[in-house]
Amino acid sequence: MLLLAMASPEELDILGITTVAGNVPLNLTQRNARLMCELAGRVDIPVFAGCEHPLVRELITAENVHGGSGIDGAPVHPPSIPLQERHAVDFIIETLEQADNASVTLVPTGPLTNIASAFQRRPDLTARVCEIVLMGGAMREGGNTTPSAEFNILVDPHAANIVLHCGRPLTIAPLDVSHQVIVTREWLDSLRALTSTVAVATLGMLEYFNRHDAEKYHIEGAPLHDPCTIAYLLEPGLFHGKRCNVEVETRSELTMGHTAVDFWGISGRAANVNWLHAVDAPGFFNLLTERLARYET
Repeated sequence: MLLLAMASPEELDILGITTVAGNVPLNLTQRNARLMCELAGRVDIPVFAGCEHPLVRELITAENVHGGSGIDGAPVHPPSIPLQERHAVDFIIETLEQADNASVTLVPTGPLTNIASAFQRRPDLTARVCEIVLMGGAMREGGNTTPSAEFNILVDPHAANIVLHCGRPLTIAPLDVSHQVIVTREWLDSLRALTSTVAVATLGMLEYFNRHDAEKYHIEGAPLHDPCTIAYLLEPGLFHGKRCNVEVETRSELTMGHTAVDFWGISGRAANVNWLHAVDAPGFFNLLTERLARYET
């Protein structure tokens, strides 16, 4: 997701990267974000560490999926890019304070703790947000961490509830879409033909990731979840979405983090989300390949 975004400077003006405890603890996610910036040669992008734990619940991590480093398969070393001193929530607030109304797009691909914390502290700043495009939740695909909950939403359902009701335009790329973009051996072979350091590292991460999800879902390879957000921003025509009401479960331990998607409008509740439910998979992979090929060294 980050490599796709950083390869697209004509379309995306990246103001900063904020990290949160999610697939691995915060000390690793902030390091990994800096490693991705270093790998992409984008040392101009500041990286901020955010919340170490969810708003209410204990932290759940997913080293079994992404490895102990969070990016197993890629080279890991102390990054040369410094971590910014400001807290990620402070950076979000300060960025919105300086922005015009409806001018900043937020793209969270982990638990929503940082953004929810910023909105709790400064609800007056939500008007500065143009759109929130996030990866999380599921409807037809059920859950990937519990029978009914996707990981990002399950980790901090209370934060997700705040974001879902912030009143700003919201697009969600759920498992329903990401499970349609499967990393095939054929595509990995095409990626293998790229010789840049970025391509080699991407190939390593995907080959590691593939081994888990291929076994879990009995499919050829792993779904590419997070890049769906950036692909949607770059080429929204690749996706089909529907305006729906989406609520998140925050009380029941049995269904904690479940996203209740009113796809057919039967609840009478107002739509609050553009719910992506279909994607042109060949177009998605063509975009990803074209952008990764922009890295020359």
